[in-house]
Amino acid sequence: MSDIITLEDYLTKIGCETSLGDLILLLSEQAGPIRDAFPENQDYAGTENASGEDQMELDKYADKHLTEVLKESGLVGAIGSEEKDTILYLDNPDDRLGVNMDPLDGSSLIDVNLAVGTIIGIQDKGNILNKGEDMLAAMYMIYGPMTTLVMTTGKGKGVHEFVLNKDGEFALLRENLRIPEGGKILGPGALRKDYTDIHRQYIEQLEAEGYKLRYSGCFVAEVHQILHKGGLYTYPATKENENGKLRLNFEANPMGRLVEEAGGMISDGYRNILKIVPEKVHQRVPIYVGNKGPVDKIEYMMKNQ
Repeated sequence: MSDIITLEDYLTKIGCETSLGDLILLLSEQAGPIRDAFPENQDYAGTENASGEDQMELDKYADKHLTEVLKESGLVGAIGSEEKDTILYLDNPDDRLGVNMDPLDGSSLIDVNLAVGTIIGIQDKGNILNKGEDMLAAMYMIYGPMTTLVMTTGKGKGVHEFVLNKDGEFALLRENLRIPEGGKILGPGALRKDYTDIHRQYIEQLEAEGYKLRYSGCFVAEVHQILHKGGLYTYPATKENENGKLRLNFEANPMGRLVEEAGGMISDGYRNILKIVPEKVHQRVPIYVGNKGPVDKIEYMMKNQ
């Protein structure tokens, strides 16, 4: 059996800048505490997050836990969270890294024991409201039958997957992930009755081409399976909400950065999401993410309707 390559080993191997590598390692160490909190934090908290969504107790735990760890680290100058109304600025934000996070994506699935995850985007110099293409690193941790961590440390650096082993370390599982061509997984968010006409036509075309429905309700899990099997995830603009549901800073940009680095594409239906300059912390955006073929198709349809 080949020697185990830990996340720390790998970050050293690829020459990751020290403070960035330290931050990635610190965040990776929180997978265990977050997962350990699942059994006792399954109820709704009776509160809403900054986007007006009902919070699970686990949402609040994960947000508080990660925030405290980041505050104490001295590595971070600003924190943006799906669970916080505003950006939290720490001392000397211009000299340290910025973190955007969805502390626990898909938390409503905890009580039925389906996969959920943590999404992280890391920006330079505490710059939270920055384009996705300018991120220094993006990563997510997915808590399923295995606990895995998927990350990229920048343009041209590839996407790499690590698994939490019995020794409590993340060990390299797959290097340089690429989205398989020809995959036909389809994760369509929103209700069909709320689809716009053009989006309905698009989904019907994909179904006619043999795309198969795979949808759990956790964005991390949807994108994770597309990274491995190919296809498309979408949460579109709807008749009632032209901006869709998912957040640009906390969900679209980090996950889109990973998908693009793995050879895929992310769009709002008209343009590359990673090129959007965020205007506000909780900005929402329609999402089409996955293989380039189906994403190119919706952009063509939108521009020629």
